Amino acid sequence: MSIAGPLFCVAVGLKPGKRLHPPAALLAFLGILRLLSAQTITCPQSCECSSPGNRVIVKCLSQNLTDVPKDIPPSVKILFVTGNFIQELRSNSFPEPLDQLVNLNFSSNRITSIDPQVFAKMPNLKVLDLSHNQILTFSPEAFSANNSVRELNLSSAMANSSVMPDLYALLQNGSLANLVSLDLSDNQLSFLPGDTFSGLVNLKSLDLRNNSLVSLRKDTFRNLSLHQLDLRSNALKTLCNSTLHSLDTQPDIQVQLLDNSWICDCNIEDFVAWLRRTDIVVDGTSLSCAFPDPLRRIPLVNVDLSQVDCNYEDMKRVLQTSYVFLGIVLALIGVIFLLVLYLNRKGIKKWLYNIRDACRDHMEGYHYRYEINTDPRLTNLSLNSDV
Repeated sequence: MSIAGPLFCVAVGLKPGKRLHPPAALLAFLGILRLLSAQTITCPQSCECSSPGNRVIVKCLSQNLTDVPKDIPPSVKILFVTGNFIQELRSNSFPEPLDQLVNLNFSSNRITSIDPQVFAKMPNLKVLDLSHNQILTFSPEAFSANNSVRELNLSSAMANSSVMPDLYALLQNGSLANLVSLDLSDNQLSFLPGDTFSGLVNLKSLDLRNNSLVSLRKDTFRNLSLHQLDLRSNALKTLCNSTLHSLDTQPDIQVQLLDNSWICDCNIEDFVAWLRRTDIVVDGTSLSCAFPDPLRRIPLVNVDLSQVDCNYEDMKRVLQTSYVFLGIVLALIGVIFLLVLYLNRKGIKKWLYNIRDACRDHMEGYHYRYEINTDPRLTNLSLNSDV
């Protein structure tokens, strides 16, 4: 049997021009079929699959899916399920192990809950994107203890503050010990408890942009070795000395602090002095005062500390105004009380008369019994009647 085509000859290990006996040709043909079948990918419905460079990529983009696709290839390395209407990631959403999965993207869905052990069957998962969702419950046991997640994107992923206790528990329980990059931007965070990131011992990049953080605790970044810390577009007014010290203990850190509401009063002095001597704040020269008005838009590093108002006259005036307002409110309450008494004067008068009559009757009865007990004649009469 003559086999034409150099490509086929190379595939079966023959040189062009050679001949194969029928049994050998049949075996070679079956080998090629086996090779082709091994490379066949079963693609989930409504998804697109490709395998460039031995990487199986599955994309389920904007297909109005309400659940995680079934029949995901076990050999998948990159899985995109974005722009759909998935609301829950349940414990059985991934029934089969995905040992080769490295990158998982569930952004821009409508995910509200993440159950325990959702990602337990993905031992090699390194990048997880859950951004732009509406998460209300996030189980602290969503990851296995030996997971490999290094990048976690939770930007604009939290529906409201009710999910924050779950999130803090997840960040503290040590299940994300391999995490290197964490994005928590655009989540309306207003407060970070102490040791929030204590379980992220390998964290290098932390993005907290576009939140509502007013202050930072001294132990917020304790025991971390950050390289990138983004605190832009929050509501920070100053940074206390303990926070500045915790940042100084991280030699490789680069901090961004632009677009915060820095208040240039007595409490800003240490922060200004720190900005002038440190080089870890990337945008330090661009930070400016937001209050008070005379110092508005003046760069913090150029603030003349002698011009900073350390008198508390304004506060005293505010307190005096508050006291006056409180007095007016109490006076109004008194007037209303007197008005109520006046409008109900007849009923109150009748009520007082009834109380007076009741007291009078009671006192008369008491006086009568007292007279009987103190009159000897009535006492002897009572004793004789008993005999």
